[in-house]
Amino acid sequence: MSEPGNRRGRLLVASPSLSDDNFARAVVLVLEHNEEGSLGLVLNRPTGLPAQEALPERISHLLPEDEQIHKGGPVQPEAVIVVADFIDVEHAASIAFDTVGIVDPEGDLGDLHAHVRTSRAFGGSAGWGAWQLEGDIVDEAWIDASGLAEDVFTREPEELWRQVLERKGGTYRIVARMPDDPTLI
Repeated sequence: MSEPGNRRGRLLVASPSLSDDNFARAVVLVLEHNEEGSLGLVLNRPTGLPAQEALPERISHLLPEDEQIHKGGPVQPEAVIVVADFIDVEHAASIAFDTVGIVDPEGDLGDLHAHVRTSRAFGGSAGWGAWQLEGDIVDEAWIDASGLAEDVFTREPEELWRQVLERKGGTYRIVARMPDDPTLI
């Protein structure tokens, strides 16, 4: 296989044919993608667990008061990744796209809330080994799409899968309107 395309900052939308329950109708933000593998976060799986209760205060103060932890994926569910929309990207550990990036958990978080528009915490992540994601895309398990900051921080995560496919347009609009179980048509 040739070098992987740069998918960092791209959204991966689960195709209806994806059979892994962890990713049914998932929308994944790719945080890292290289020849060694890929790392992403499922954006549309809120847990209902209040972030203010679940996280240490040094991290929870960065999050909106009513924010909940989101299930970022099945890999290391106990690990927390905080993603933010940065006013100044110099304060990010790394940038996924535009002003959306990862908060450095080891960095000075004291006044970081003054440098972010909003943030969200994810427990766990999604991961792929070397070339695995490329194979999944060739097999049409994932649909590649561009992302917006509002996708990452949506207040309607249950609608995100449909919204991204609608925005992509064309035949993807038909896919977006399919029922959860297409065999019921």
